[in-house]
Amino acid sequence: MATSSTSSTSSSDLAAASTRLDALRTQLDKHNLQAYIVDSSDAHSNEYNAPLDDRRAYLSRFTGSAGTAIVLSRRRHDQGAFLWTDGRYHQQAATQLSPDWTLMKHGAPSVPSWTEWLSTPSHSAQFLPRGSRVGLDPALIAVADYTALAPALATAGVELVPVRDNLVDAVWDAEERAASAGQRGKPTRPREDVFVLGQEFAGEGARSKIERVRKELDKPDVFGGDAKAKTGDKRCWGLVVTQLDEIAWLLNLRGSDIPYNPVFFSYLVLPTASASRPTLFIDLSQVPQATYDYLTELDVLIEPYESFVEFLEGVGKVLSEQDLVVLPSRTNLSCALALSLSRCVTSTRGPIASLKALKNPTEVQGFRDCHVRDGVALVRYFSWLEGELVGKGRRDLREYEAALRLEEFRKQLAHFRGLSFSTISSTGANASVIHYSPPSDGTSAVIDPSKIYLCDSGAQFTDGTTDVTRTLHFGEPTAFEKRAYTRVLQGHIAIDAAVFPDTTTGYMLDPWARRALWQDGLDYRHGTGHGVGHFLNVHEGPMGIGTRVAYNDVKLQPSQILSNEPGYYHDGEFGIRVENLVCVVPAKTAHSFGGVSYLAMERLTMCPIATNLVEPSLLEMRELEWLNAYNREVLDKVGPLLRETGDDEAVRWLEKACEPLRAV
Repeated sequence: MATSSTSSTSSSDLAAASTRLDALRTQLDKHNLQAYIVDSSDAHSNEYNAPLDDRRAYLSRFTGSAGTAIVLSRRRHDQGAFLWTDGRYHQQAATQLSPDWTLMKHGAPSVPSWTEWLSTPSHSAQFLPRGSRVGLDPALIAVADYTALAPALATAGVELVPVRDNLVDAVWDAEERAASAGQRGKPTRPREDVFVLGQEFAGEGARSKIERVRKELDKPDVFGGDAKAKTGDKRCWGLVVTQLDEIAWLLNLRGSDIPYNPVFFSYLVLPTASASRPTLFIDLSQVPQATYDYLTELDVLIEPYESFVEFLEGVGKVLSEQDLVVLPSRTNLSCALALSLSRCVTSTRGPIASLKALKNPTEVQGFRDCHVRDGVALVRYFSWLEGELVGKGRRDLREYEAALRLEEFRKQLAHFRGLSFSTISSTGANASVIHYSPPSDGTSAVIDPSKIYLCDSGAQFTDGTTDVTRTLHFGEPTAFEKRAYTRVLQGHIAIDAAVFPDTTTGYMLDPWARRALWQDGLDYRHGTGHGVGHFLNVHEGPMGIGTRVAYNDVKLQPSQILSNEPGYYHDGEFGIRVENLVCVVPAKTAHSFGGVSYLAMERLTMCPIATNLVEPSLLEMRELEWLNAYNREVLDKVGPLLRETGDDEAVRWLEKACEPLRAV
């Protein structure tokens, strides 16, 4: 689970926020716009942005990873700037936003989404009368979102206007020019070296992957239900790839341009015809000689990153009447405008996402191996933490300091490449903030051993990616804390132990994780599981386990990697989450009704699950047996590597943590 840090509000911050809004409104007037949309995304739909793409955070001060802002050209009824974010960030946004902003708690009763607010006159009429023009940067909206939103707004009498020059950038650039010497300016685009991921880790060569993608592009159903292709004489000219993890996977390359994600800024154009060479658009300064030679051998052309849109405009001019280009639905609108929307198929997710989600045997084994190593670091960390808080009685150990110590333990592991997201190290009430991350400025809370401590963390390794959450208590938990923890654990076990038909989707599986919580009238406001990339993004689609309707469109398949992370969060008091990664595998069943195959989960994460927070009387015998068997497996797999570190205290901690829990 990914995170965003919180921050305090100062008078200078509030003044800067108001000044930026005023400057943006001046830009709106210049372009005859009555409103402007500022989304969280960048041109590649990254979950995490490089600092120069944090436009919404720059404008609003809200640093959560998800959210959309709409700024009106003039304030009306003391409202002129709106920020939508989901339940994960309601608390954080309320803290970070200045009084100039109205927080729209997406998911709360009677709160429309930002698209509903714009397109429904009953919501927006008092702010946007008919004839209003709403601007946006076409590089920052997915083409599928635009094609759905523009007609809806038109029905409400509102025009959606793509503005090629980003208006927030104009404000940011002007502020940088006016800044005094020595002040922090606008960040520049990262240009870190790109390196080749060897086939011993990737499990398949890039040439083979390119051939597989081209075969998908040659299939009759490549256009899905797109109306443009129904005449029957259309053909697929090629594929435009803007998702950085898809480019990295396809070419077996990795980088470090985006925090926590081993990717690099680039675009790729892949013609369907094998005689036409793929073209990679990238800053040439990022390509060392070894990588350049590799791409040359792979027969991939290299062009400057900035020439991408111009290249697409050239392609658009030479396409025949029969040619269509596949732009996966998350591709930004500026690409479609360069090619011409009439020549683009934008209704599919594209072939790479589904191919990438199915891990090959080398990748699956890499996940197994790196999770055992990661378990060594986690056990050493939790042993150290308990020793500091209980053994030494420390009462000055802060959340952020503890997170750094965990990172130090991970840095000692083989194949370590960095964190996979910012560590959630949270004590007491902070653990109830689902995407909390301790501030690094020395103001993070002191860890209180008498309260619940939640740690959600992960790492990138050359052979895989980890994401694990453990909830601990170093004192005596309350009866309610134990009951809530046990209900969460029961949901976790339900997913881990599930056996289900191969027609099952993550949407269908999600209630299994919530059933025990629902029995007590409890629940949580996030998904139960997300896909995970192999030494790539810790959040990866298209599959997942959750209440999102999109998860009902994707069946769970063998070799997909997902998280299993039910939780419960008591606002202002504590938070609980138990998270492992799992791999979907074929299940051995006595029968196969109707010829249907069955699937199950193989657990990958190897770190003890706390038993002192469990209320044994709530567990069924099979659940108790599962818990004891899991901790025994952790001891058997992590113990030998842990002993090699010479950390005897951690070995003793592991052995105690894995002692079987007795039935009541």
